[in-house]
Amino acid sequence: MSTVADKLKELKQREEIIKKMGGEDRVKKQHDKNKLTARERLDILFDEGTFREIDMFVKHRSTNFNFQDVDIPADGVITGHGLIEGRPVFAYSQDFTARGGSLGEQHAAKIVKVQDLAMKCGVPIIGLNDSGGARVEEGIDSLKGYGDIFFRNSRASGVIPQISCIMGPCAGGAVYSPAMTDFIFMVKKTSYMFITGPSVIESVTGEKTTFEELGGAVVHNAKSGNAHFACESDQDALESIRELISFLPNNNMEEPETIHSSDDPHRDCPDLNTVIPDDARAPYDMKNIIEEVLDDGYFYEVQELFAENAIVGYGRLDGRVVGIVANQPMFLAGCLDIDASDKMTRFIRTCDAYNIPLISFVDVPGFLPGVNQEHNGIIRHGAKMLWAYSEATVPKLTVVTRKNYGGSYIAMSSKHLGADMMFAWPSSEIAVMGAKGAVGIIASYRKAISAADENDKQAVIDEKIAEYETAFNTPYIAAERGYIDAIIEPSETRKRLVDALNILKTKREALPPKKHGNIPL
Repeated sequence: MSTVADKLKELKQREEIIKKMGGEDRVKKQHDKNKLTARERLDILFDEGTFREIDMFVKHRSTNFNFQDVDIPADGVITGHGLIEGRPVFAYSQDFTARGGSLGEQHAAKIVKVQDLAMKCGVPIIGLNDSGGARVEEGIDSLKGYGDIFFRNSRASGVIPQISCIMGPCAGGAVYSPAMTDFIFMVKKTSYMFITGPSVIESVTGEKTTFEELGGAVVHNAKSGNAHFACESDQDALESIRELISFLPNNNMEEPETIHSSDDPHRDCPDLNTVIPDDARAPYDMKNIIEEVLDDGYFYEVQELFAENAIVGYGRLDGRVVGIVANQPMFLAGCLDIDASDKMTRFIRTCDAYNIPLISFVDVPGFLPGVNQEHNGIIRHGAKMLWAYSEATVPKLTVVTRKNYGGSYIAMSSKHLGADMMFAWPSSEIAVMGAKGAVGIIASYRKAISAADENDKQAVIDEKIAEYETAFNTPYIAAERGYIDAIIEPSETRKRLVDALNILKTKREALPPKKHGNIPL
């Protein structure tokens, strides 16, 4: 007859066997690839000693291909909850050492359970993905498992923050769950995402490629835009996730935590008075402005490598989390193109879903012209931005630093799309178009140019450009019409934004009742 002590001993023994995962050899292979194990990752992700595992003893039920004789510790995924900087978070971590982290019926059920618990508790969920894909031996039950996960990704979207970290292979059906979450982290040289792998692509199309070229971290961060962060190592990725969590609320009914800031909220920023070049065509780095304005000069950039003509990310003003959306004159003169529109739209909607005020820094000459842009749908993609800003009900502040022309003037958080406060620097040029383009269109200007002698034409063109700039390319006409709320000295930008955020703390705005809008996708 076994005693209570015997039963406790048995429990410990069973736990120890499962915690060995796929065994020493497979753990060593994982380490040899500069990858941490699933359990090591959770230890880094959560505050020390706070992770609590659930469903450790779950086993698969498949008998196909004599699979009943195959033991997979924890069925290839570790699930549970813990604390990140004292805040509750659910997580799952796929174990590549245990049958390649393949997803079967019970593996999926474990993930689904923590998804459901995260929704019930109203707290974030983090998925650490390192899986060979569907467990073929379990057949269609594996596909059912993926579907159950996708369904919950959709239901949780905009309710609780969902974060994915790709820490190994992620192929076929496995890629869709991360794509449905709010943020995707990837690790350089060890993580890959693709629907169809290199060997299949070569056999079908003849194209030769590698895992890295097809779906590596840099590819998805710089080209496809599927991922948001490219990290140097597993540890780097996990620490960055911990930081991202600090900018997000637990759920859509809460606001992100406001922290005490030692940075004077009314600090002057004298360097901003000289940041804009006298030459309107000369580039400058918008990030310098953003960092000067934010608390302690710290900006947590999102999708840094994708659509570099657009800047998005998080920071704090007087301790309060804000989302930053900006044009970057260093790339494509800050023009809006398809990728920039998608990048900004996604970020705007994420901020709005999680009650994060938006601050837009604007220097935009227009939407990028080009046959490829038109044929690939710049109209539809640009319309997404109009939609996102119009739909957002969080406080929306706008600062125009220089150019703000045409349709892009409307798109970049104008008063007409619901901006609550819009500020312009004296260097702003708010107009229907740039002076050079206007001179070629306005009839009286064209007439004067046509009447001039050939030798004098350029002088007349220059004269009309200067005339148009003086009359229209200023912030004052927009101010006269109430399209901007104040023309401010650049050095005052931080204090004006802080004061505007404070007055807008009690902003309440409701959208018309409807099932959902039909955003142009």
